[in-house]
Amino acid sequence: MSTGPVSGRSGSPDESADEQAAHGAGLPGHADATGRPAGPSGPGAEADQSGRPAAAPGDAGERPEAPRPAQEAGSAPSGHAMWGNTTSGTAETVGYVPTGGGGATLPAPRQGHTQGESELVREALKDAKVSHETSVTALKVMPGSGRRDAEWPRPSRCRIISVANQKGGVGKTTTSVNLAASLALHGARVLVVDLDPQGNASTALGVDHHADIPSIYDVLIEDTPLADIVVPAPEIPNLYCAPATLNLAGAEIELVSKVARESRLRRALDAYDTDGFDYVLIDCPPSLGLLTVNALVGGDELLIPIQCEYYALEGLGQLVRTVDLVKAHLNPQVNISTIVLTMYDARTRLAAQVAEDVRAHFGDVVLNTVIPRSVRVSEAPSYGQSVITYDPGSSGALAYSEAASEMAHRWVEAAQ
Repeated sequence: MSTGPVSGRSGSPDESADEQAAHGAGLPGHADATGRPAGPSGPGAEADQSGRPAAAPGDAGERPEAPRPAQEAGSAPSGHAMWGNTTSGTAETVGYVPTGGGGATLPAPRQGHTQGESELVREALKDAKVSHETSVTALKVMPGSGRRDAEWPRPSRCRIISVANQKGGVGKTTTSVNLAASLALHGARVLVVDLDPQGNASTALGVDHHADIPSIYDVLIEDTPLADIVVPAPEIPNLYCAPATLNLAGAEIELVSKVARESRLRRALDAYDTDGFDYVLIDCPPSLGLLTVNALVGGDELLIPIQCEYYALEGLGQLVRTVDLVKAHLNPQVNISTIVLTMYDARTRLAAQVAEDVRAHFGDVVLNTVIPRSVRVSEAPSYGQSVITYDPGSSGALAYSEAASEMAHRWVEAAQ
């Protein structure tokens, strides 16, 4: 490769001082008398009316840029969704709907078998079953309910909800933390049990979880009372956390030799005064090991976050079969009470197709609200906060607030 001087480059040893000055006028950072960057000198290099320099004749590979259509006022930029008149992104069908002055609408479900997405989804869900009790008790959200209410209705007894999905990256921890924060900010007392060795829920709540901190590991392995490890979240009143440390990574092996290994969390919760809480949310690891089984045995309800992509659905049938086994042999009360569609991208047809098929299969168990992709949701944990406190006006915060409102009001309607 030649390393010689580049033609037209200021400062070339083969150029005179006048030539260098002329070439320098066309370099970035040089402006003409009008304050606009000057284009390259020479014939055919005059600027057009838009202020962009026209291409010089004979330049290889250069094509004149096609004029861009004028964007209508109030229209959504290409490739971006806008919040419209829906309440926090809720809708009767798929929830988060892009609307705007430009007439953007949610893509209609694909007809036929263009790319096989619907068939793949149905194949993933064909063995998944929902109990009759779950379908009956999951009612639609109460009209007029939402985050505008100062306080949401509180359940008559503590709801212990496991948040599980063996697929990683579907939003289990994010959902657990932000639902808990929303409920706590609207009058409920909430405990988050971090059962994931990564300790991400503890991080998001701003709770210390280094190796020397008493954690849920001590509860499961050393029979430490749960009351000894529960600490308040510093940012939000009425919100508490049972933190996890890296020691929990070895708990799967250590639990194998323990007596009643599947029900150790249930025993700890029974010994703890959960009547002082309205909700206990158990954040599970991305697996179907003993920690997740402990959560299913310890909880009365199961909340499943589902990413709006096919991979997140692939193992859903296995999770439902595991729930059926736990229900048959270990915990008859557990049932799938809530499904939350997360990471919804309104720009893609796949997201709409997945949402449609999940709703068709699981019915009213699926919340009306879907959670859109949001950078703010990802940023919040780095500040030790939930997105509810980090950026309350963001699309992710509004959606999680509305989803929590649905959960609170559904319970009241089901109890009536």
